[in-house]
Amino acid sequence: MNSLILLFIGIILFLGAYSIYGGFLAKKWGVDSKIKTPAHTLRDDIDYCPASAKVLLGHHFSSIAGAGPITGPIQAAVFGWLPVYLWILLGSIFVGGVHDWGALFASVRHEGKSIGEIIRVNIGETGKKLFNFFAYLTLILVVAAFTDICAGTFAFDPAAPENLTGARAGTASILFIILAMSFGYFVYRKGASLLLSTVIGVVLLFGCIYLGYQFPVLKLSKLTWDIILLVYIFLASTMPVWLLLQPRDYLCSFLLYAMLAGSVIGILIVRPTMVIPAVTSFSVGQGAQTQYLFPMLFVIVACGAVSGFHSLVASGTSSKQLNSESDTKLIGYGAMLIEGIVAIIALIAVGYVKDATGTPAQIFASGVAEFMSKFGIPTSLGSVFVILAFSAFALTSLDTATRIGRYMFQEMTTKEDGSTTVLSNMYVSTAVTVGLSALLLSFGYQKIWPIFGSANQLLAGLSLLAVSAWLAKSGKDNKMTVLPMIFMFAVTLSALALVAKNNLLGGNLVIAAIAAVLFILAIVLIVTTFKLFFGKKDKNTHKASA
Repeated sequence: MNSLILLFIGIILFLGAYSIYGGFLAKKWGVDSKIKTPAHTLRDDIDYCPASAKVLLGHHFSSIAGAGPITGPIQAAVFGWLPVYLWILLGSIFVGGVHDWGALFASVRHEGKSIGEIIRVNIGETGKKLFNFFAYLTLILVVAAFTDICAGTFAFDPAAPENLTGARAGTASILFIILAMSFGYFVYRKGASLLLSTVIGVVLLFGCIYLGYQFPVLKLSKLTWDIILLVYIFLASTMPVWLLLQPRDYLCSFLLYAMLAGSVIGILIVRPTMVIPAVTSFSVGQGAQTQYLFPMLFVIVACGAVSGFHSLVASGTSSKQLNSESDTKLIGYGAMLIEGIVAIIALIAVGYVKDATGTPAQIFASGVAEFMSKFGIPTSLGSVFVILAFSAFALTSLDTATRIGRYMFQEMTTKEDGSTTVLSNMYVSTAVTVGLSALLLSFGYQKIWPIFGSANQLLAGLSLLAVSAWLAKSGKDNKMTVLPMIFMFAVTLSALALVAKNNLLGGNLVIAAIAAVLFILAIVLIVTTFKLFFGKKDKNTHKASA
């Protein structure tokens, strides 16, 4: 199968969906650009800070992309490229895009509050507490998985001193962080022109890549990178958003756009043929390692089609920076469709490289670098560039997840009368979040990913439930969120049960226990929140914000 056809079909369908289905949803939901957003009404320039649609798209997309749309499709390719491709298309348009946009829009109509707060307002306090606890556990898994992936990508192996790809990407990444903070300072505190700063910033961004490539000074072990990354996310998630989060994600988006452009141009020139099977079998692996196409395909692809983590980003940081309600379509729905394109390119990369080995980042970099080499980019430089882009998104997701985890932990430890405790202190709550994630690092992302995927996708189902409840109370049509919600519940509850069983049989008792706890908690939460549809609302339920 010529992968150019796959890419072309995907782009055409996504453009059509954005225009047609996106317009339909905007009309049904009542998106109104005349209503002031929380970024204006609650502005504090720490968490609430209006940003232009272009800047916010960069932040939001970089945050939700992370390692997911690359790692997921590559790992799911064991079932064959066809089922992965179909799920990326259908999932992005009808599930993931609707989920992301719905969560963002609902949060904007609830003063930029979290999905947990939306549940409290529309369902009740009990539902909020259960959801926040479940979401917090999922965020711990996100931070642990992405920290391990980044550290492994940057690690230098003394046994293979000629392989400097990780050291080059790690060095460039640190330089990029310094550049982003400088960009934020000059734009937001010195009033520098955004256009001029962008041009200079993008030039210096590629300068960072060049310096990292020529002078890979950070030849560090995986353990050392683990420690550096944990310290980094603690600091990054407590800084004002204008200093690092907004500028880093904005500049990072240009890195992604360049990678996407290079990939598409390379695919147009190479027209690679998919050498992996279109379909393998319904089950792969043996014994405790057995994976089934249903439900695991829909879990492993993760952010490539739908991700509960996206709802936490949308309601945790993006809704607090949205300049106008009309921007919700581009930020919520558009960003997910762009991520679908990234997932298709990742699938093409693994489908083109026969018997691919290494981490998902290395496989993806190998395939894309091969594509870009056809128009003059040296393969070694292309690999560093792609890995830097990959790790930049993972780092973005890392500190965004840590920041949102801090928000949730503060919510959970704040007393009902609004008074704070020691645990709700910003730095203490961040330290707890980072510390719990560090405890899981010893398992490695390979073991964490299936349970992260299961919890993450179930979180998507719960977020769709929250949005559905709000739409119902607001007197609006919610079929477009209820149907995907039912499907995600069926997929993810099955997956959590399977992950718990496999890890129990494989002797991974901690992972099995986490999966079992998440399964039980999810059942309790679903039963509790479904009371809304039978009219048995929690006494703390409040009137929905239309």
